[in-house]
Amino acid sequence: MSMSVASQHATAHATAFTLDRSRFDGVLFDLDGVVTRTATVHARAWKAMFDDFLRAWGKQNGGEQAPFDVVQDYSRYVDGLPREEGVRRFLASRGISLPQGQASDPPDAQTVFALATRKNRLLLDLIHSQGVEVYPSTVDLIHALRDRGFRIAVVSSSANCREILASVGLLALFDARVDGIDLARGELRGKPAPDTFLEAARRLGATPARAVVVEDAAAGIEAGRAGHFGAVIGVDRLGRPDALARAGATVVVEDLSQIAAGTDCDSGRAEP
Repeated sequence: MSMSVASQHATAHATAFTLDRSRFDGVLFDLDGVVTRTATVHARAWKAMFDDFLRAWGKQNGGEQAPFDVVQDYSRYVDGLPREEGVRRFLASRGISLPQGQASDPPDAQTVFALATRKNRLLLDLIHSQGVEVYPSTVDLIHALRDRGFRIAVVSSSANCREILASVGLLALFDARVDGIDLARGELRGKPAPDTFLEAARRLGATPARAVVVEDAAAGIEAGRAGHFGAVIGVDRLGRPDALARAGATVVVEDLSQIAAGTDCDSGRAEP
Protein backbone atom coordinates (compact mmCIF):
# COMPACT_ATOMS: atom_id res chain seq x y z
CA MET A 1 0.00 0.00 0.00
CA SER A 2 1.40 3.41 -0.98
CA MET A 3 1.61 6.22 1.57
CA SER A 4 2.48 9.88 1.10
CA VAL A 5 5.46 11.54 2.76
CA ALA A 6 3.08 13.56 4.94
CA SER A 7 1.23 10.50 6.20
CA GLN A 8 4.55 8.80 6.97
CA HIS A 9 5.18 11.31 9.74
CA ALA A 10 2.68 9.44 11.89
CA THR A 11 4.01 6.00 10.90
CA ALA A 12 7.66 6.16 11.81
CA HIS A 13 8.36 2.43 11.83
CA ALA A 14 7.87 1.68 8.13
CA THR A 15 10.36 -0.90 6.89
CA ALA A 16 11.09 0.78 3.55
CA PHE A 17 10.94 4.21 2.01
CA THR A 18 11.50 5.26 -1.59
CA LEU A 19 12.98 8.58 -2.66
CA ASP A 20 12.16 9.85 -6.12
CA ARG A 21 13.53 12.67 -8.28
CA SER A 22 10.05 13.90 -9.16
CA ARG A 23 9.61 14.88 -5.49
CA PHE A 24 13.15 15.55 -4.24
CA ASP A 25 16.31 17.19 -5.63
CA GLY A 26 18.84 16.71 -2.86
CA VAL A 27 19.66 14.42 0.05
CA LEU A 28 21.61 15.66 3.08
CA PHE A 29 23.50 12.98 5.03
CA ASP A 30 24.82 13.31 8.56
CA LEU A 31 28.33 11.87 8.84
CA ASP A 32 28.82 10.10 12.17
CA GLY A 33 26.57 7.08 12.50
CA VAL A 34 25.07 7.51 9.02
CA VAL A 35 27.96 7.47 6.55
CA THR A 36 30.79 6.38 8.83
CA ARG A 37 30.98 4.16 11.89
CA THR A 38 32.59 6.95 13.89
CA ALA A 39 29.84 7.37 16.48
CA THR A 40 31.42 4.66 18.67
CA VAL A 41 34.84 6.27 18.25
CA HIS A 42 33.38 9.65 19.25
CA ALA A 43 31.74 8.03 22.28
CA ARG A 44 35.05 6.48 23.38
CA ALA A 45 36.84 9.81 23.01
CA TRP A 46 34.12 11.61 24.98
CA LYS A 47 34.31 8.97 27.73
CA ALA A 48 38.08 9.11 28.03
CA MET A 49 38.05 12.90 28.25
CA PHE A 50 35.10 13.24 30.63
CA ASP A 51 36.15 10.38 32.93
CA ASP A 52 39.59 11.95 33.33
CA PHE A 53 38.03 15.36 33.99
CA LEU A 54 35.46 13.98 36.46
CA ARG A 55 38.14 12.17 38.48
CA ALA A 56 40.17 15.37 38.76
CA TRP A 57 37.06 17.43 39.56
CA GLY A 58 36.08 15.02 42.33
CA LYS A 59 39.52 15.24 43.94
CA GLN A 60 39.52 19.04 43.78
CA ASN A 61 35.94 19.62 44.91
CA GLY A 62 35.08 16.58 46.99
CA GLY A 63 32.56 13.89 46.07
CA GLU A 64 32.91 11.17 43.49
CA GLN A 65 31.26 11.55 40.07
CA ALA A 66 29.87 8.60 38.13
CA PRO A 67 31.77 7.89 34.88
CA PHE A 68 30.46 9.03 31.50
CA ASP A 69 27.99 6.48 30.07
CA VAL A 70 28.76 5.82 26.39
CA VAL A 71 25.11 4.97 25.67
CA GLN A 72 22.89 7.16 27.83
CA ASP A 73 25.12 10.21 28.34
CA TYR A 74 26.34 10.14 24.75
CA SER A 75 22.86 10.06 23.22
CA ARG A 76 21.35 12.58 25.67
CA TYR A 77 24.02 15.23 25.84
CA VAL A 78 26.62 15.13 23.05
CA ASP A 79 25.42 13.12 20.04
CA GLY A 80 25.13 15.31 16.94
CA LEU A 81 26.00 18.56 18.74
CA PRO A 82 28.99 20.87 18.29
CA ARG A 83 31.75 19.90 20.71
CA GLU A 84 31.48 22.94 22.97
CA GLU A 85 27.71 22.53 23.28
CA GLY A 86 28.15 18.85 24.14
CA VAL A 87 30.63 19.77 26.87
CA ARG A 88 28.26 22.36 28.35
CA ARG A 89 25.23 20.05 28.30
CA PHE A 90 26.98 17.10 29.89
CA LEU A 91 28.62 19.20 32.61
CA ALA A 92 25.27 20.84 33.37
CA SER A 93 23.76 17.37 33.85
CA ARG A 94 26.36 16.85 36.62
CA GLY A 95 25.82 20.27 38.14
CA ILE A 96 29.19 21.53 36.93
CA SER A 97 29.72 24.93 35.35
CA LEU A 98 32.98 26.00 33.69
CA PRO A 99 33.91 29.25 31.96
CA GLN A 100 33.57 29.16 28.19
CA GLY A 101 37.17 30.16 27.58
CA GLN A 102 38.42 30.48 24.02
CA ALA A 103 39.65 28.25 21.23
CA SER A 104 43.30 29.02 22.05
CA ASP A 105 43.02 27.60 25.59
CA PRO A 106 45.54 24.82 26.33
CA PRO A 107 43.85 21.42 26.67
CA ASP A 108 44.67 21.18 30.38
CA ALA A 109 42.75 24.38 31.23
CA GLN A 110 39.43 24.05 33.02
CA THR A 111 37.27 25.70 30.37
CA VAL A 112 34.63 24.43 27.96
CA PHE A 113 36.90 25.07 24.97
CA ALA A 114 39.81 23.24 26.61
CA LEU A 115 37.72 20.11 27.26
CA ALA A 116 36.45 20.22 23.68
CA THR A 117 40.03 20.44 22.41
CA ARG A 118 41.07 17.53 24.64
CA LYS A 119 38.22 15.41 23.26
CA ASN A 120 39.12 16.24 19.67
CA ARG A 121 42.76 15.24 20.18
CA LEU A 122 41.67 11.91 21.62
CA LEU A 123 39.31 11.39 18.67
CA LEU A 124 42.02 12.09 16.10
CA ASP A 125 44.40 9.72 17.90
CA LEU A 126 41.77 6.96 17.70
CA ILE A 127 41.01 7.65 14.04
CA HIS A 128 44.68 7.65 13.07
CA SER A 129 45.50 4.51 15.06
CA GLN A 130 42.40 2.46 14.21
CA GLY A 131 41.06 3.93 10.98
CA VAL A 132 37.41 4.58 10.09
CA GLU A 133 34.76 2.16 8.86
CA VAL A 134 31.90 3.11 6.57
CA TYR A 135 28.36 1.77 6.26
CA PRO A 136 28.33 -0.01 2.87
CA SER A 137 24.55 0.35 2.54
CA THR A 138 24.87 4.14 2.87
CA VAL A 139 27.53 4.29 0.16
CA ASP A 140 25.37 2.08 -2.07
CA LEU A 141 22.38 4.37 -1.55
CA ILE A 142 24.41 7.49 -2.34
CA HIS A 143 25.63 5.94 -5.59
CA ALA A 144 22.06 4.97 -6.53
CA LEU A 145 20.79 8.47 -5.77
CA ARG A 146 23.56 10.12 -7.77
CA ASP A 147 22.80 7.81 -10.71
CA ARG A 148 19.22 9.17 -10.65
CA GLY A 149 20.31 12.81 -10.64
CA PHE A 150 20.11 13.66 -6.94
CA ARG A 151 22.61 16.13 -5.52
CA ILE A 152 24.21 14.95 -2.29
CA ALA A 153 25.56 16.85 0.73
CA VAL A 154 27.17 15.83 3.99
CA VAL A 155 26.30 17.82 7.12
CA SER A 156 28.29 17.33 10.31
CA SER A 157 29.07 19.17 13.52
CA SER A 158 32.61 17.77 13.30
CA ALA A 159 35.49 19.97 12.19
CA ASN A 160 37.17 16.73 11.09
CA CYS A 161 34.53 15.92 8.48
CA ARG A 162 36.74 16.46 5.44
CA GLU A 163 39.65 14.55 6.96
CA ILE A 164 37.44 11.59 7.83
CA LEU A 165 35.85 11.42 4.38
CA ALA A 166 39.23 11.71 2.70
CA SER A 167 40.61 8.88 4.83
CA VAL A 168 37.96 6.50 3.45
CA GLY A 169 37.99 7.85 -0.11
CA LEU A 170 34.45 9.28 -0.08
CA LEU A 171 35.03 13.01 -0.61
CA ALA A 172 34.04 12.85 -4.27
CA LEU A 173 30.59 11.43 -3.45
CA PHE A 174 29.38 14.75 -2.03
CA ASP A 175 28.48 17.85 -3.99
CA ALA A 176 28.52 20.03 -0.86
CA ARG A 177 29.83 19.84 2.69
CA VAL A 178 28.79 21.84 5.78
CA ASP A 179 30.68 20.99 8.95
CA GLY A 180 32.25 22.19 12.16
CA ILE A 181 34.58 24.53 10.29
CA ASP A 182 31.52 26.42 9.05
CA LEU A 183 30.13 26.47 12.59
CA ALA A 184 33.40 27.89 13.94
CA ARG A 185 32.93 30.98 11.79
CA GLY A 186 29.94 31.84 13.98
CA GLU A 187 27.46 32.43 11.17
CA LEU A 188 25.52 29.17 11.64
CA ARG A 189 23.96 27.63 14.73
CA GLY A 190 24.59 23.95 15.41
CA LYS A 191 21.94 21.23 15.60
CA PRO A 192 19.14 21.11 16.75
CA ALA A 193 18.89 24.47 14.95
CA PRO A 194 18.32 23.87 11.22
CA ASP A 195 21.04 26.24 10.00
CA THR A 196 23.59 23.69 8.79
CA PHE A 197 21.02 21.70 6.83
CA LEU A 198 19.53 24.86 5.34
CA GLU A 199 22.98 26.00 4.26
CA ALA A 200 23.73 22.59 2.71
CA ALA A 201 20.46 22.70 0.76
CA ARG A 202 21.32 26.21 -0.43
CA ARG A 203 24.72 25.03 -1.65
CA LEU A 204 23.03 22.20 -3.55
CA GLY A 205 20.53 24.62 -5.11
CA ALA A 206 17.61 22.76 -3.50
CA THR A 207 14.71 24.19 -1.52
CA PRO A 208 14.12 22.56 1.88
CA ALA A 209 10.76 21.20 0.69
CA ARG A 210 12.56 19.30 -2.07
CA ALA A 211 15.42 18.03 0.10
CA VAL A 212 15.72 15.07 2.46
CA VAL A 213 17.65 14.90 5.74
CA VAL A 214 19.18 11.57 6.84
CA GLU A 215 20.16 11.49 10.53
CA ASP A 216 20.81 9.07 13.40
CA ALA A 217 20.72 11.62 16.24
CA ALA A 218 17.66 13.19 17.83
CA ALA A 219 19.27 16.65 17.58
CA GLY A 220 19.71 16.19 13.83
CA ILE A 221 16.14 14.95 13.40
CA GLU A 222 14.89 18.03 15.27
CA ALA A 223 17.00 20.23 13.00
CA GLY A 224 15.50 18.62 9.90
CA ARG A 225 11.95 19.13 11.12
CA ALA A 226 12.68 22.71 12.18
CA GLY A 227 13.97 23.42 8.67
CA HIS A 228 10.73 22.12 7.11
CA PHE A 229 12.49 19.62 4.88
CA GLY A 230 10.49 17.40 2.57
CA ALA A 231 11.38 14.28 4.57
CA VAL A 232 13.56 13.43 7.57
CA ILE A 233 14.84 9.86 7.67
CA GLY A 234 15.92 8.56 11.06
CA VAL A 235 18.53 5.78 11.09
CA ASP A 236 18.20 3.82 14.31
CA ARG A 237 21.69 2.59 15.18
CA LEU A 238 21.14 2.38 18.95
CA GLY A 239 17.81 0.57 19.27
CA ARG A 240 15.82 3.70 20.15
CA PRO A 241 13.36 4.16 17.26
CA ASP A 242 10.73 5.80 19.48
CA ALA A 243 13.17 8.59 20.43
CA LEU A 244 13.84 9.34 16.77
CA ALA A 245 10.13 9.27 15.99
CA ARG A 246 9.40 11.66 18.86
CA ALA A 247 12.12 13.99 17.58
CA GLY A 248 10.15 14.29 14.35
CA ALA A 249 11.42 11.65 11.92
CA THR A 250 9.23 11.11 8.89
CA VAL A 251 10.33 7.48 8.84
CA VAL A 252 12.69 5.41 11.00
CA VAL A 253 14.74 2.53 9.58
CA GLU A 254 17.40 0.30 11.07
CA ASP A 255 19.67 0.58 8.05
CA LEU A 256 19.75 2.54 4.80
CA SER A 257 19.41 -0.66 2.81
CA GLN A 258 15.71 -0.08 3.58
CA ILE A 259 15.76 3.17 1.58
CA ALA A 260 15.50 3.00 -2.21
CA ALA A 261 16.14 5.44 -5.03
CA GLY A 262 13.03 4.93 -7.12
CA THR A 263 11.61 5.77 -10.49
CA ASP A 264 9.13 8.59 -11.13
CA CYS A 265 6.14 6.41 -10.32
CA ASP A 266 7.55 5.46 -6.89
CA SER A 267 7.56 8.94 -5.37
CA GLY A 268 7.75 8.87 -1.57
CA ARG A 269 6.43 5.33 -1.38
CA ALA A 270 6.70 3.31 1.81
CA GLU A 271 6.39 -0.44 1.69
CA PRO A 272 5.28 -2.45 4.72
